[in-house]
Amino acid sequence: MNIQHYKQRLIDLEKALSARIGQEADQGRGEFIDSAHDVGDASVADAVASEEFAEAEHNADVLQQVRDALGRVADGTFGTCIVDGGPIEEPRLEAVPWTRYCLKHAQRLEVAASPSRPTL
Repeated sequence: MNIQHYKQRLIDLEKALSARIGQEADQGRGEFIDSAHDVGDASVADAVASEEFAEAEHNADVLQQVRDALGRVADGTFGTCIVDGGPIEEPRLEAVPWTRYCLKHAQRLEVAASPSRPTL
């Protein structure tokens, strides 16, 4: 595995996410400032601002995961699953370089986190 390749991808992602978060937060604040004093316009501006802030929050979560992954690069644990210490598949790292889980454990977590549906 080429750790330097992933390290550079993570650094690039960190820069891009940081910039995007700032832009989204600014746009969200701008919606409040620029909105007309009409109730309907204010409602639309509030909805748009909410979306901008939600996107910024999501990107902030991903940014923290990217920074955590850079920490794992630094301490030599990048590319190993935190559940069993096994290797994380390279196609998975290509798709989600900040991942902490191999595919098997990621799927188990998704199943465990999904809301259960009542059966008839």
